[in-house]
Amino acid sequence: MMFSLIQRNICLFSVLLLSLLLKLPASENRTEKPLCFPQISPSLVRNGDFVMGTFLPMYSVEVSHVTEAGFFGSKPEKNCRDYKWLYKNYQQALTIMFAVEEINKDPNLLPNISLGFHLYNAYHSDERTLESSLRWLSGQGQLIPNYSCRGQEKPVAVIGGATSTLSVQMGTLLELYKYPQVIYGPFDPILSDKTLFPSLYQMAPRDSSLHKGMVRLMTHFQWTWVALVTVDDLRGEKFLQELTLEMANHGVCVSFTEKIPVSERRHAESQVPFMPRIMASTSRVIFVHGDTDSFMILRYSQLPFLPNWKVWVTTFYWDITMRPQYIDGYNFNGTLTFSHLTSDIPGFKPFIRTVNPGKYSDDFVLKEFWHSAFRCTDELEKLKQEECSTNASLETLPLLYFDMTMSDLSYIIYNGVYAVAWALHEMLMMKLEKRSMVEGESLVPHPWQLHSFLKSLQFNNSAGDQVSMDEKRNPEAQYNILNYVTFNIDAESLVKVGQFSPEAEPGKDFTINKEAIVWGWSGSKTPCATCSESCGPGFRQTPLEGEPICCFSCSWCPEGEISNQMNMKHCTKCPADEYPNKERNQCLAKVVIFLYVSEPLGLTLICVALSFSLMTTLVLWVFVKFRDTPIVKANNRALSYTLLISLTFCFLCSLLFIGRPSSATCLLRQTTFGIVFTVAVSSILAKTVMVVLAFRVTTPGSRGRMWVQSRVSNSVVIICSGIQVILCGIWLGIAPPFPEMDTSSEPDQIIIGCNEGSVLAFYSVLGYMGFLALCSFTVAFLARNLPDTFNEAKFITFSMLVFCSVWVSFLPTYQSTKGKAMVMVEIFSILASSAGLLGCIFIPKCYVILLKPDSNTQEMIRNKVDSRGKDNI
Repeated sequence: MMFSLIQRNICLFSVLLLSLLLKLPASENRTEKPLCFPQISPSLVRNGDFVMGTFLPMYSVEVSHVTEAGFFGSKPEKNCRDYKWLYKNYQQALTIMFAVEEINKDPNLLPNISLGFHLYNAYHSDERTLESSLRWLSGQGQLIPNYSCRGQEKPVAVIGGATSTLSVQMGTLLELYKYPQVIYGPFDPILSDKTLFPSLYQMAPRDSSLHKGMVRLMTHFQWTWVALVTVDDLRGEKFLQELTLEMANHGVCVSFTEKIPVSERRHAESQVPFMPRIMASTSRVIFVHGDTDSFMILRYSQLPFLPNWKVWVTTFYWDITMRPQYIDGYNFNGTLTFSHLTSDIPGFKPFIRTVNPGKYSDDFVLKEFWHSAFRCTDELEKLKQEECSTNASLETLPLLYFDMTMSDLSYIIYNGVYAVAWALHEMLMMKLEKRSMVEGESLVPHPWQLHSFLKSLQFNNSAGDQVSMDEKRNPEAQYNILNYVTFNIDAESLVKVGQFSPEAEPGKDFTINKEAIVWGWSGSKTPCATCSESCGPGFRQTPLEGEPICCFSCSWCPEGEISNQMNMKHCTKCPADEYPNKERNQCLAKVVIFLYVSEPLGLTLICVALSFSLMTTLVLWVFVKFRDTPIVKANNRALSYTLLISLTFCFLCSLLFIGRPSSATCLLRQTTFGIVFTVAVSSILAKTVMVVLAFRVTTPGSRGRMWVQSRVSNSVVIICSGIQVILCGIWLGIAPPFPEMDTSSEPDQIIIGCNEGSVLAFYSVLGYMGFLALCSFTVAFLARNLPDTFNEAKFITFSMLVFCSVWVSFLPTYQSTKGKAMVMVEIFSILASSAGLLGCIFIPKCYVILLKPDSNTQEMIRNKVDSRGKDNI
């Protein structure tokens, strides 16, 4: 309440101050005409039973050294403002004419009642806004506060508010009289506060997603370094906050921000070089949010004929085609504009085509517009249609002067006129009903009575779109993305190249046709708006200290990672089965490594293993065939057979290490190897022990002869092998070996091998086998000097020396290799140690059996014993 009282006091004070500023009595105000132009009195009048006041920005005002310098070719008179046409806005005046004529012809809307309007020019000036508002309130263009000079016509509402500032300026005064004010300018949440502006009705859809559409455009073209220009008011500040926050969420930085002060809206009056300052920014792309009149100063401060090499992105509230000079459209060639998605109003274009000064002979504004737009040479007072552009049509004018397509603002104005008409219609219908019930009820409405009907009004316009006066139910705006293309001075157009629908499902809410866009001076090449040079594939962005996140340097991806797109902030690791190429921009499949059966090395090892196993089998056959010969019987035939069979399996077990490892082969590899080798070494240990016992405890009558029986040697083999079997069983029960894919040892290889499961168990098996081998070597070494007719201790000593040498060298080599090399080391050790046992123990005996059979007889043995005895004597 206190705020409203303050507002009214300020308004009354402004009215009094206005009268003092004018310094003219009322009688003089009625007769004086402006020095330069009839810009204050109603420019256009259409009388009716009820009239609307319409305030449209039809002219721009210039007072500066710029004008005096000859921008427009003439110097204004002293104390006179130079009024220049805003040609494109004349469509708004024609829209009001079209809507009013439609309404007056409609028998179902305001029947037997005519609707009229008074058109005033709107200025961004407190003084002029109050003056024109007072003249409308007084009627007939008179400036008499609190007095009406109107006749039978009744004012009902006001349509205006091209900007929020104009809405506030007019609303402060008109609120005193409770006139409904239908605002067609951009939707401003501040004006929705009904406690401050109870008589204002905003018709424009909400632009709450416009900043999201702009950021979608930035990210689509990968613009990360852009400049922002907005009006320095609350609405501009709010939009700037929303836009910068959305940009930050998508990694887009602001290179430069320019705020146009509201006080600079008198266009050329500004001495601030806004345009040169914006042009000096490092960004190639500039996003602009504001209305046409607010940003006209940018057009006045630009340098003609000088290309700016910038790409502009604007909203429809700044009509980029409007400019103060005829030839300066090239600087904005290629501009992208977010325009509201609206429907075509039936009959509007045919109406526009028929408009000319001959049809509306009493329309002084139309004559004036015609004279200026068609650049007639005759003076305005002598204008005749046949002498100025005979049979001309507005359709022939270039886009600079007139657009045949209904603009967004004109569409909103059209809906605003119908909103007033429908509210008035409903109010009159209700009054007629009351009049039939209550005698003496007046049909003449008061302006404040219209509010209750406007608040709840909802209707469909002639295009089929739903219009609601409830601001809370205003729909979310949808946008066309238009491309401003200038072919030459007189040929320019707005081409649709995309669309943004915030309420559409993801993936369909934003569309853009890159190929259809003309980028001004850049041609068809999309401009680059980045702080730093792009990082190509294989590189990542490294932030620079103290700089925005959009400013970075490029560095190689770390080892094992790639980037396959431009400007990657982070490199990605390749999957476990892939590795980066040299350029680090692609993952390649790793080569699977194991000892293949089909490769030459695998085939060679198989052949060697089979050859030795065959050779061992042949030796076993020889021993079986000559089993009754002294050399075979000398050292326990059963142990020799066991040793040869175990050696055969030793050679064959190496085949388990060749080929792709599987669960079965991994379980059998080490356990089979450990058991068969333990049997072989146990057999050798038993043979060695038997040699020693044969010479130490075989004296006649000695009880020690029981130790040289075959069951003793068999027990040694069984016990020693049984311990190894138990160890292997514990190993398989606790932590069995399993197949494993090693992807980390080699960057470009996947090594498939067997994980031993338990390292302790593996080395326990090897250690036990080594312990048996060491015992065999020690006993054989001690028995090497015993009589050698039947003594094979020397051969066993040498064979165990070979065996131990192989496996002692195996351990460090096995630990230092991986993958296929590790498997090859173990196979070589198995084959070498087995071959050493076979060659050192059995080859000499086979030599005697096969090549010197005479030495393998009882007689030869006796002769050797006799001769040895004589030698000893």
